[in-house]
Amino acid sequence: MEFSIIPIGTIHTPFDDLEGMPIQPTGAASVQGTIVMDKEYEQGLNDLDGFSHIILLYHFHLSKGYNLMVKPFLDDQKRGLFSTRAPRRPNPIGLSIVRLIKREKNRLTIEGIDVLNKTPLIDIKPHVPGFETQHVTAIGWLEKNHEKVISANSDERFI
Repeated sequence: MEFSIIPIGTIHTPFDDLEGMPIQPTGAASVQGTIVMDKEYEQGLNDLDGFSHIILLYHFHLSKGYNLMVKPFLDDQKRGLFSTRAPRRPNPIGLSIVRLIKREKNRLTIEGIDVLNKTPLIDIKPHVPGFETQHVTAIGWLEKNHEKVISANSDERFI
């Protein structure tokens, strides 16, 4: 089955290249960005400003190809792709939960964004903790290194 996904807007951030870019929103807690929605989708932003956080789905537009075994940022050994958040994937789709600062027409100011400038936005959903929150009991291989995410930065390995 084939299908297509079209961008609904663009995420603008201070990160024009991977060097120094955080690898997860946790490491970008104070980084502000802007989403510019295509005008045809502006009405769909109505009522979003009542939410403190939103979920962004976006396209890793510069990622090319993928490997099923990757060496993730927070580990020294190769891991199965689907046990990582590596951007080079069969379907290069990313997910971030960010704080919504304000909405002005088709523009959203956000905080906690960790993507490259001009990343194509696929979708926005309100973050509702009672809907998404699960009691997590295990985080696999990340157990020993997950706290490093705050200071870890991206590099060229996933483009």
